[in-house]
Amino acid sequence: MLMISPRMASGMQEKQYTPSLLSFFIYNPKFGPREGEEEKKILFYHPIEIEKNEKIRNVGLCEAIVQFTRTFCPTKPAKSLHTQKNRQFFHEPEENYWMVMVVRNPMVEKPNKDGKPPTVEYQEEEIIDSVYGSVLQQCYSMYKLFNGTFSRAFEAGGVELLIQKLEKFFYRYLQTLHLQSCDLLDVFGGISFFPLDKMTYLKIQSFVNRVEESLSHVKYTAFLYNDQLIWSGLEQDDMQILYKYLTTSLFPRHTEPELAGRDSPLRPEVAGNLLHYGRFLTGPANLKDPDAKFRFPKIFVNTEDSYEELHLIVYKAMSAAVCFMVNAAVDLSRELCEQLDSLVGPQLTLLASDICEQYNINRRISGPEKEPQFKFIYFNHMNLAEKSTIHMRKTASVSLTSVHPDLMKILGDINCDFARVDEDEEIIVKAMITGLLERSLIRGSCTSF
Repeated sequence: MLMISPRMASGMQEKQYTPSLLSFFIYNPKFGPREGEEEKKILFYHPIEIEKNEKIRNVGLCEAIVQFTRTFCPTKPAKSLHTQKNRQFFHEPEENYWMVMVVRNPMVEKPNKDGKPPTVEYQEEEIIDSVYGSVLQQCYSMYKLFNGTFSRAFEAGGVELLIQKLEKFFYRYLQTLHLQSCDLLDVFGGISFFPLDKMTYLKIQSFVNRVEESLSHVKYTAFLYNDQLIWSGLEQDDMQILYKYLTTSLFPRHTEPELAGRDSPLRPEVAGNLLHYGRFLTGPANLKDPDAKFRFPKIFVNTEDSYEELHLIVYKAMSAAVCFMVNAAVDLSRELCEQLDSLVGPQLTLLASDICEQYNINRRISGPEKEPQFKFIYFNHMNLAEKSTIHMRKTASVSLTSVHPDLMKILGDINCDFARVDEDEEIIVKAMITGLLERSLIRGSCTSF
């Protein structure tokens, strides 16, 4: 991404370039061990138009770096390589399967007088390893959610099937990466939970239990409101990546202006049957359409143990959304979808109204929102809860913060220090902010700010 900032002194303009993706590739050194077979190692390479010999050279260089660093620490190979112009990140999600992401460093292009070529200054220190290393790990997690593991694909159909799956997924997924908006929240990959009173929470739990009892095919359920999680039956690691998919991809695609009063606590009463606003976000767009397609995306969960393949049904009414996960062997027919719609739609509409009403009551009691006294980023490793008073807006493509970018860089550096220290080490942090000198002693096991 290019940004232009005027130079006040001379009227010239500086061009600022944010981090961008140069290349992304996946290889397995076991697939081409002999000379002349190097191309067989490459399972995926972006951009596709790169010449074959250059691909082989780049993969060979990464392979050599990884092997060289293993001589110093066999259990912890290289994770990144720093150069003036770019940063390379390495990740081995499965044995012998390597993912590499090459990011161009931010740079400033300063114009020169007398028609000389502009001076380019690379800002390599602006790239934080932990942030972009986490982005690379999320690439694998998102692939695994919809395709399963690399090794399972190889076992099912050999290298040809694996390459086919990788190309189908990553050529589209890489277009959604916005590296310029990545920051410390991408390291945590946390979940935002919606605050609820006990009675409303019990209503939601009762709703989930009733639906799972009435629809025996439903194996797992997740309940969200305003893109925040309230209830989940999935394991945390699976819910973490599913939550990211829902909030950064699926929900934004289906955002539409709600009808006036739709989220009002006033309930529409219709004799004999309650009017509801339920609709499918995955699957059929219109149940009444005779040509509707009843195809739902499949996800893979518990890949370390039972390796379950499931249909993902996402159903929404107003600001409330429910994810139903059904065994992939079950045929999701029109009759089943109509049954789900008639059962879930009215109840979910009522629940959305109850939650909205309770939320508005709490807001009136607490009064108007005030500027937070302290700015912080909070992450709980136990339940993956995440909260930030620093971010005014955080989406896949935008990250707006209420603090200077230099402070975000400092927080990222502190987080890197936390990741490096042992449990018995300590970090002393000194910060000068708005004239106040703060000094805190932080133990290595603490990771919240």
